[in-house]
Amino acid sequence: MVIKEFEEIIAWQKAQDLAVEIYRHFSTCRDYAFKTQLTKAAVSISNNIAEGFDRSSDADFCRFLYISLGSCSEVKSMIYLSEKLNYLSYDNKFLLIKKCKEVSRIIRGLINSMKKDKTGR
Repeated sequence: MVIKEFEEIIAWQKAQDLAVEIYRHFSTCRDYAFKTQLTKAAVSISNNIAEGFDRSSDADFCRFLYISLGSCSEVKSMIYLSEKLNYLSYDNKFLLIKKCKEVSRIIRGLINSMKKDKTGR
């Protein structure tokens, strides 16, 4: 199957869902600097997938996928911190970390499939 638009990419779809969850859970957070950093990182995951998809080469797309992966790790780190700061319950932290790990796994799978296509394996 050939993907024609970034909206078809499962990693992009899941990253969008994660960003919505982040916004939902932190909508009442009064630590605005923390909330802004977290929401920007969450949005960056899907935005980099979209931007990379429309670049001119697979190498560029792969580079943007790695940036998305980094943003996902940033979100995950901040979620751990948010529990320690009592901004998030353990159960909600667990749920969001699980979603982050899923998004990371899917992005890594996409990166690996692109590398295999390039090497012919």
